[in-house]
Parts: sequence; structure tokens; C-alpha cells
Amino acid sequence: MKFCDILLFKNMSEQEITQMNKSKFMKKRIYAKNTHIYHMGDVIDSVGIVLSGNVIIENIDIWGNKSIISYANEGEIFAETYALSQTPMMVNVVCAECCEILFINLKNALKPENSNQPWYPKFMNSLLMLSAQKNLALSRRIFCTSSKAVRTRVLAYLSEESVKADSTDFEIPFDRQQMADYLNLDRSALSKELSKMKSDGILDYRKNHFVLLDTETDL
Repeated sequence: MKFCDILLFKNMSEQEITQMNKSKFMKKRIYAKNTHIYHMGDVIDSVGIVLSGNVIIENIDIWGNKSIISYANEGEIFAETYALSQTPMMVNVVCAECCEILFINLKNALKPENSNQPWYPKFMNSLLMLSAQKNLALSRRIFCTSSKAVRTRVLAYLSEESVKADSTDFEIPFDRQQMADYLNLDRSALSKELSKMKSDGILDYRKNHFVLLDTETDL
């Protein structure tokens, strides 16, 4: 993925991106599937950008129960709030597949001496906008998990993914266990409800590919 295609560098010229790169607060790393990029309790100073692959942001409570909080696909950022606030992380960041990650050290990038650089205001504006979008994504997850009914949670989530894809035929970024963790459901309960919804003619699916057939269904 080219830097100019990354939302965080939106509206920047190639020259400005090159200037940032030469400042040596940017670095790339490659991770294998299931590798932890960040752990709960880490204090970090770098935001991550997914150049290829995708990552899962998860929380594991004291009893070992796992919840998927969000995810970052190609071109998206993660851990920006923790990098800015310097507070211990309450989540793990794990590679869902082999990933290439670009790290930007915010502690160095946002030093006062960089404020007169032409890329600085554009970078700050993009960082603010993307952080706001991430907050909205977390709010959407709350909507998906607020109902006690399994079917309502599933329909709320699949409706959101359908809107994002602008199609009733789409793929989700999770396997079945990850989908269950994201919706705070037992995997067997999720699989059972999906099977019922398929029999009811509401949807069809194969692995992470879904087709919504009855969009008049009430939540």
C-alpha cells in the first residue's frame, strides 16, 4: 500500500510525506498471524497503520473472557488514543493474519519544533478526524451489543456491515469465533441463531460472506 493511499496522509503531497519519512519517526514491521503487536498494560508512543492484512483489538478480563472491541483493516489506524494519552493499554492488538504495520512515533512527530513543517497541520487534522471516526465505531458496537436477544445483535451488526459495503452482499472481517467475541455471544448460540435465520429466509452465508435476503425484517 502506498503512503498516499493512507487516510492519515490525506491531502499531503509526496514531498511532505517524504519529509515525514526522513524525520525517522516512522518505521515498518512485518508480523506473523496471531502475533501480538501490543499487550494489555503496555505504555506506547506509536500509532499503528495497517499496510497489509488486518488486526483485532481485544480485551480479556480477569476470568479470561475475551471480547473483540474493534478491528483495523488495510489503511486504517489503531492505538492512537493510547499513544497520545500515554496511559496503560486496556486491550491487546493481535494480527488476524500476516500483517505489515507502519508505526509513527507520535511523541517525536508532535514535538513543538515540527509545528512549522508543512505536513504538520494536515497530519494533525487527519489524526483528529480518524480518532473521531474510531469513537463512532465504538459507539456502533455498543448498539450491536445492547440487546439481550441474539438475533437482534446479529441483525444490528450485519445491517451495519451492509451499510458500510453499500450492498446486501458483503464480507465481514471476522471468522465465527471472532464474530461471537465482537457481539459478546457464545459461539454455539451465534451459530444456532445464524442457522435459524438462514432457514427463515432472512439471510444466506458461507464462512464470512453474507447475503441479506429479507431486509424488511424487524429488529
